[in-house]
Amino acid sequence: MSRPDKELSWVSEGQALCERTVMELADLRGPARLPGWSRGHVVTHLARNAEGLCRLLTWARTGIETPMYPSVQERDADIEAGSGRDRTEQLDDLRRTGAAFAGAARELSSHHWEATVSTRHGPLPASTVPWVRVRELWLHLVDLDAGVEIDRMPEDIATALVRDVAGWMHTRVSARVELRLPDGEPVTFGPETGVPLSISGPVQQLAGWLTGRCTGDRLTAPAGLPRLGRWI
Repeated sequence: MSRPDKELSWVSEGQALCERTVMELADLRGPARLPGWSRGHVVTHLARNAEGLCRLLTWARTGIETPMYPSVQERDADIEAGSGRDRTEQLDDLRRTGAAFAGAARELSSHHWEATVSTRHGPLPASTVPWVRVRELWLHLVDLDAGVEIDRMPEDIATALVRDVAGWMHTRVSARVELRLPDGEPVTFGPETGVPLSISGPVQQLAGWLTGRCTGDRLTAPAGLPRLGRWI
């Protein structure tokens, strides 16, 4: 398996935009778009997520089982403990952990990328770990509520995200849905029977609706938008 260079380039782009966005904020005490979280919670989460994903890359490289976090409780406690730090400390943490993730990825050979690692959601190939980081960076940029909206997401990332989340939703909706992307084949998910509900619009808006980052009011849905469960 070759190195996932495309996804790693998306990580680099998202990391740089996150750092610039945090640099432009006066402080991180304001509310984020995630219930109960401040912007400081979001930035701390991004740093701890980079560390956790580094552990998965270490697992792939060494073969020694190294979970992302010791436990969900410890993960949550670390985010809470770090959320109140000042912006400079948070930015340094975000930069340091982002650089560590990039460095860990450079150490993996083609053989390492074929290894299987695991998160609390189940096993996954190490080659998909960069994509997990891509999702975290680009969606939490929106959650910061700092001027970066879902439309800022590059089209190729948004398209990949739509296909990814639609696959996850396949058995979690009661009606068949057909997403008509501006370019490319329609993406369908849901029960195999019945007339599909056709939904179209900018691919970023489709990605935002699927992941709960926008309401879908800019999408075209003649039969209405179905109710979606909360994505991971």
